[in-house]
Amino acid sequence: MKITKIDIMLIDMDAPDNPGWQPIVCRVYTDVGIYGDGEAALAYGRAHRAAFGMIQDLAELVIGMDPLENEVIWEKLYKSTFWGQNGGPVVFAGISALDIALWDIKGKYFQVPVYRLLGGKMHDRLRCYASQLQFGWGSRKTPACSIEDYVNNARKAVEEGYDAIKIDFFTFSPDGHRFNHEETTRMQTPERVNMVISRLAAVREAVGPNVDIIMENHSYIDAQVAVQLGRLAEPYGVVFFEEPTTPNPKMNKFVADRVKLPIAQGERIYTRWGYAPYFEDGSIQLIQPDIGNCGGITEAKKICDMAHVYDVGVQAHVCAGPLSTAAALHLETAIPNFTIHEHHVYNRYDYNRRLCIYDYQPVNGYFTVPELPGLGNELSDYCFSHSTKVTIS
Repeated sequence: MKITKIDIMLIDMDAPDNPGWQPIVCRVYTDVGIYGDGEAALAYGRAHRAAFGMIQDLAELVIGMDPLENEVIWEKLYKSTFWGQNGGPVVFAGISALDIALWDIKGKYFQVPVYRLLGGKMHDRLRCYASQLQFGWGSRKTPACSIEDYVNNARKAVEEGYDAIKIDFFTFSPDGHRFNHEETTRMQTPERVNMVISRLAAVREAVGPNVDIIMENHSYIDAQVAVQLGRLAEPYGVVFFEEPTTPNPKMNKFVADRVKLPIAQGERIYTRWGYAPYFEDGSIQLIQPDIGNCGGITEAKKICDMAHVYDVGVQAHVCAGPLSTAAALHLETAIPNFTIHEHHVYNRYDYNRRLCIYDYQPVNGYFTVPELPGLGNELSDYCFSHSTKVTIS
């Protein structure tokens, strides 16, 4: 079996409440009629066009290769591209998209779900949390500004069966202004500190003691502010303090040594080489590798196995289209150190749900892994009719 051509698509989304959202996907074809789909998880921020180009550059290197030899292909893309070694999100998002598609092909070829190829099902059900409630918990993005907004969003998620939620309490001001990096770094004023902690306290009171709260920070705050807020958050039973500061081992260690909250980090850490320092210094308790930008399923499995050596839990970062959700479920089902699955509010929006032929959603706060061959999902016709598409053959 050989790879014959690859379609790379930058999807033109109709998302008026989220204008910067542009998923990047690919479909890898073979000479036996089997194809596989993959995704580069850089739909947000300022990198989608770079990822679109990166996949095109990498695709030229794998035409004619055997898609079942994912390790051979991964090593080629890593070692023969010059920028692969010690690369960053764009390089590894490109590798990830192709690698995910190869696993989809492999599962279809052997007529088994991907998790079977990863070693089997360790978890029948995957606990998940309602993620990013500062954007609401509905079918469209609705910024949370007042304490009542945070409380109502949290209660809505809990009423749907979730016993874990994640919120960035430092995203919007009470008047609806979105804080920028200049406003969230260096020691904060008592007014802003009180704003964050008051929101956390109100949510804890509203959901009670039996709901886990993950305190998100998106690395917008620096190490000093992370310590300032982290210490004040300790009485409220925060289960993980996520991206408390710049994803840098020394800064992460600075925070971990000064607060009594477990640290979660990883959506901007790439490959096993990037994770190694965090494991070695013990400054991270939950890793959050994004399969769509850390190096794909091939690399994510290695990262998770390394984490297991250090008693570090895993929650795959999922903030992309439905293909990324499927890939995360297969990985998380197959690893012993799975902790919880992220169900991002974006996965509830119609413009994302239409990107694949199946719409997998959790029930009462739990997911089950797709049982169809391969990923168990594939790109819908919408992706092909509403995208800028390049074919490499």
